[in-house]
Amino acid sequence: MQEILGALLGTPWIYALIALSVLLDVFLPVLPSGVLVIAAATAVAGTAAEAAHSSPQLPEMAALVLCAAAASVLGDVAVYRLAWRGGARLDRAIARSRRLTVAQERLGHALVRGGGTLVVLARFAPAGRSVVSLSAGAAHRRAKEFIPWSALAGLTWAAYSVGLGWFGSRLLGAAWLGTAVSVLALFAAGALAAYVIRRRPAAEPGS
Repeated sequence: MQEILGALLGTPWIYALIALSVLLDVFLPVLPSGVLVIAAATAVAGTAAEAAHSSPQLPEMAALVLCAAAASVLGDVAVYRLAWRGGARLDRAIARSRRLTVAQERLGHALVRGGGTLVVLARFAPAGRSVVSLSAGAAHRRAKEFIPWSALAGLTWAAYSVGLGWFGSRLLGAAWLGTAVSVLALFAAGALAAYVIRRRPAAEPGS
């Protein structure tokens, strides 16, 4: 993967590949979009190291963050709008799923209180982004309640993923090792986010 990404660096195709992966993983959570973002950042860091650049290549890193964040928000909004228009059939499907019902209730309480940190946390949890976007649309939450938090979630996740790839490569040297450790750190963040989301109702009995 590093060789492929290295060949794509400096061309628009790297950003198109990342944007497509991040955009689609809200529909197909099995897509390794986070791994791809980390690998791209690792490739940027490796290219800088090989060229003996003293600068941290901030334009390239910023472009990766913005590309991944924008695609994340676009995917969230797409699912949100589809769920909004889903009608009674979607409502019945959610009612049959305990996970979606609970997620919808938690999200509703969080957005009403202005505590959209749940949206940010869910961006790191496995399939959390899909569940939150679907629940927000199905519950007909106002766009101004959901989209700003989706933007913050996408930007936070993108910056974290790119940062992991960059620092993993710079600190650990070997590109494959930096990528592997960075991906593990991303999965650890996802596991922690999922744990915090599950614990929130116990910590907020009055919600």
